[in-house]
Amino acid sequence: MPSSKPNPELVRAMASLKQAVQHVRNAVQGKIGEVRSVAAAELAKVKAAARSRTGVAQVKVEAALKKAEARLHTVIAKAQKALDDAVRRAGKATAKPTVKRTPRKKAAPAKKARASKSSR
Repeated sequence: MPSSKPNPELVRAMASLKQAVQHVRNAVQGKIGEVRSVAAAELAKVKAAARSRTGVAQVKVEAALKKAEARLHTVIAKAQKALDDAVRRAGKATAKPTVKRTPRKKAAPAKKARASKSSR
């Protein structure tokens, strides 16, 4: 069975989509990095302010900061994983061009009925 060639326009469009996905991935990755750096800077400011306090308040503030840092880390990790999954799914969707095949004609039914009538 001969396989038909993919449409060259579809192949070029898929290559273009792959490049666009990579550009979007790089842009989103950059934004994730910016959010991480801004959040880390803000947490550093809060830590510096918390260290000036003493006693029970300092312990409570440091515990809250640790929780915030842990949440920030998990959110960043989830965002990167979601981005990687989206890029992987987009790559799979554009990996193989779909080729439109012509439908096959159905074979004519066997002529057993005529043969059985003539033998009677």
